[in-house]
Amino acid sequence: MQKIGIIGFGNMGSAIAEGIKKDYPVIVFDKDKSKTAKISGIKLAQNNIDIVKSSDIVILAVKPQDFEKLLEEIKGVVEDKLIVSIAAGITTSYIETRLDKARVIRVMPNLPAKVRKGMICLSRGSFAHEDELNLAKALFDYLGKTLLIEENQMNAATAVSGSGPGFLYDQIQGKTKEEIKDYIVSFTTSLTNSAINIGFSKPVAEVLAQTTASGSIAYLEQMHLSPEEAKKQVASKGGTTEAGLEVLHKGGSLSEAVKAALRRAQELSKS
Repeated sequence: MQKIGIIGFGNMGSAIAEGIKKDYPVIVFDKDKSKTAKISGIKLAQNNIDIVKSSDIVILAVKPQDFEKLLEEIKGVVEDKLIVSIAAGITTSYIETRLDKARVIRVMPNLPAKVRKGMICLSRGSFAHEDELNLAKALFDYLGKTLLIEENQMNAATAVSGSGPGFLYDQIQGKTKEEIKDYIVSFTTSLTNSAINIGFSKPVAEVLAQTTASGSIAYLEQMHLSPEEAKKQVASKGGTTEAGLEVLHKGGSLSEAVKAALRRAQELSKS
């Protein structure tokens, strides 16, 4: 049985750990001890080095701005480990260069993954094998719908399924349940067309849009949040969702918002 190590126990790191802990041995570490104070069924590592040495698969779930320091810290102990990164905008080549040709899988989950209704896109780096990509996919299947894509589509996926929940929450504020139900239909069609406009095939665009829309509503219901509260969880300052929301608030279309989110994802990318 593969041992799964997760560095970072924020929203997504904790969602992954809780989702897989019944079927996989999980060990976690977060520098903020308060985040791991109440865990159960999950082992706690003492530090980043400890967790890498104790795991077969290491999931990096820290913020992009903390990545450089983390990679520098663990680079001497990652030999023979499969590295899985969920950091937005961090390419596999960026990690491979700093970890001496490590085997890397890049993953882009979205907010509804917290309630196992996520849209999760995966791609592999230059040195990871096909079976390792499938292994990572099996892990994230616990959190929702998974889709294997080329890495050059990751920024586009970020704009569609990553920022999509924020766009939806923004547009349904103040609407009744019946109005939201009707709006979901037009939103899904518009998001599908927006995904096609930035390079996805129609079948892939439909999966991204439909899963994002249904998952976003499920997240609201299961977490008992208002659209405004949920939007704040997606729209980080200076991020892709915020870039798209600025367009929407100026009267732009959803397609224009997705394109703005894509441009911001490209600006933020580290390769």
